[in-house]
Parts: sequence; structure tokens; C-alpha cells
Amino acid sequence: MAEFSSTVHQNEFLPDGGTDVHAIVSVTCSDAGTVAPMSSSGGEAGEVIIVDVSGSMDVQGVQAAAYAASAALDQIVDGVWFAIVAGNHEAALCYPTGNAAAMARMSAQTRLEAKRSLQRLVPGGGTAMGRWLLAAGQLFGTVPSLSKRHAILLTDGANQHETPQELTWALEQVRGRFQADCRGLGAAWQVAEVRRIAEALLGSVDLIRTWDGLSDDFAALMSSSMSKGISDAQLRVWAPQGAEVLFVKQVSPTLEDLSGRRIEVNALTGGYDTGAWGDESRDYHVAVRLAPKGIGQEQLASRVQLVVGEEVQTQGLVKAAWSADDVLTAQISPEVAHYTGQTELASAIQEGLRAKAMGDDVTATSRLGRAVQLAQSTGDEAATSRLARVVDIDDAATGRVRLRSDVDRLDEMELDTASTKTTRVRPS
Repeated sequence: MAEFSSTVHQNEFLPDGGTDVHAIVSVTCSDAGTVAPMSSSGGEAGEVIIVDVSGSMDVQGVQAAAYAASAALDQIVDGVWFAIVAGNHEAALCYPTGNAAAMARMSAQTRLEAKRSLQRLVPGGGTAMGRWLLAAGQLFGTVPSLSKRHAILLTDGANQHETPQELTWALEQVRGRFQADCRGLGAAWQVAEVRRIAEALLGSVDLIRTWDGLSDDFAALMSSSMSKGISDAQLRVWAPQGAEVLFVKQVSPTLEDLSGRRIEVNALTGGYDTGAWGDESRDYHVAVRLAPKGIGQEQLASRVQLVVGEEVQTQGLVKAAWSADDVLTAQISPEVAHYTGQTELASAIQEGLRAKAMGDDVTATSRLGRAVQLAQSTGDEAATSRLARVVDIDDAATGRVRLRSDVDRLDEMELDTASTKTTRVRPS
């Protein structure tokens, strides 16, 4: 039986006239179990593997992608529903074979058949990822008993054969229907484009530099999905009458602004889908604006709950107290400060790379310099290492850097994709 717990990190003291309360709410899940295939009462799991077979993949690339998909198939538990989509400017069903779009239950026989179907893939055509997503949504819809729906999407190129508006429409059609972890192979795909898909579908985005790392990554993604025994959960944030929830963000293990996912639960409570859970911890930054109160008064600023179905698993209380003591009100929670810095770090990296791509070296140097400074101050050694492959660091403490002229495109992309991965607060 899964167990959830939560801890609130904040400075609850506000100065006279103060209104904004910030808190980091850490939620931990343990004993989540694994997926429950073959359940007679529903709550089953489904997986769709989407493989890019566009012309740019070439024969060797498609063969490597098929090998990676095969590795993912090996991780799917018997009894789980699954399908494979081959994507180019269209979306074709690779497995199950046949005229009707449907899913199959995993077994020794269907696993072998699926692997054989992958051997028949050939490269050709363009790229239209929205159509791939629509096909996955249609497949998941053929099994009404599914409560956990997850997809892996691989691409090696830009979405050239449909407009941004068409991709937006497709995302709106499948949003909330399944989660998707997205992987980009090589240097020809667009990080912002694929990140947009992953964020809409509660998944991750990452760079695979070469074919060599693809199979291990696919196997790890599918193994992780199989370990998430809680099929779906929701973070619920209550705020008192007259208060305003400024934002709700996941800040660990990755940065995701959940504010746009808000669903009205009631007049004072918003729900934010978090997707499936395994044995893990996630941190959320909640900011609430209150009407100011007099010195000495206290108020509950927010109640943050993790809900599975309609059952509250755990909750954290965010408090506010108005004080005339400057020592109390001037303190900043180390957790809030850390994740505020990590959020700014991600923005600085993405803005700096965008400016660099546009030829604005002044802005690029300034923003990437700020990123170096933030990476050092938050103890993010991995980010510092990635930044050092894009800029020459003269003084990390002050953010004095110089743009490098010999930067590998893959190093820039790795810096971009990893910008939303955060480090937790270092022990004091």
C-alpha cells in the first residue's frame, strides 16, 4: 500500500503590509508498487512506443531505433496493453498488425511478434509529430479500462510537415489522455519544440547524442514506467477567500510550471495533474498573495494536498504571520532561495542560448554569465560543467564569461535539455 508524506519549508513571517507567501512543499511516495496488469476491476496500464522512421533516420538509424524499441519491449510486464507506432509525415501502426487500430496484451508470443514487426521498418518520408500523438491517443482509447497510459516518443528532426498550429491542435486533443517521455536523437531536432510536447504531456525531454545510448535509455524509461504503481495523482492547492495563487511549480526533480494545468475543484481549490508516481520525492513551489493583516495576526495561507482518486494521501499547511521583528521577516527559507535560483538558472540558460542562436552575442554573454554565477551559488556542479563547454569561464562568482567560438551543437543542446533538471538543497 503506497504511503505519501509531505513537509513544508518556508518563512511564515511577513512584515507590516506584506502580502506574498512562498513555500516549498516536498512530497514523498513510498511502497508505490508496480503496474497492475490483468486487473479484473480495471486500473490497467498501457504503453505506446513511437519510433521516427522519417527519411533522415536512414537504414542504420531505423535499425538502431528498432533495437532500442525491442529493449523497451523487454521491460513491459506481461499483461500490459501495448502498441508500436511508426512515424514520419503520417502515423502507421507497426504492431499489432492488421487493419484495425488496436492494442495487444503483452505476452511471450506478442513480445516476439512485436520484435519481428520492428525488423520490417524502413526509412522514408517527413516528420509530423502531432499525427503520431493523435495515433497514440486513438490507440489508448481502444482500451477503456486503462488508468495508466504512457508513451515514449523518439525523433531525430524538426516537425517540418505540419504547422505549429497543427501541432498545437494535436496537443490539445491528447492533453490529459496520456503521459509521454520524449527523446531527440542527434543535432537536427528542435529542443523547444520537443520540450513543448513533453511539458504538455507531463513527461521528460532529453538528448541522445548517438545511437549507442538509445537502447539503454529506452529500457530505463520503460522500466521506470513499470515501477510507477500509482497511475495518476493530483496536487490540490486551497487558498482562503480573497487570496490569489500566484503560481504552482514543480521544482524537483525537474522544473515544470503547473499553473496552466489548474482545474477548478471548487471556489477556493485548484487541482494540478501530476501524472503517475513511483517511489520518489518531488518538490513544489507554491506562492500565494494574501490581503495584508495587522502585526501579530496569523492566517492559513494555503493547504497543499496530494490526492489519488478523491482520497487525500497527505497535506502540508502553508502559514502566514505578520511581525514587526525585522530579523524574523528578513529571513528567506533556504529551500525557497535555492529553487528560486534554480528556476532563474534555467531561464538564463535558455535565454542565453536563444540570443546566441540569433547572433546577439551581448545578451548571450550576459545571460550565460548569469547562469554560471547561479550554477555556482546553488551548487549545481553538473550545470557548471555543461556551461563550461559553451563559454569560457573567467570568474564564476561574478559571472564573467566569454562565448566560445568552437562550440559543438550537441553541447548546446545538452545544456538546453538539461536546464530544467534541478539539484536539491545541499545540506548545511
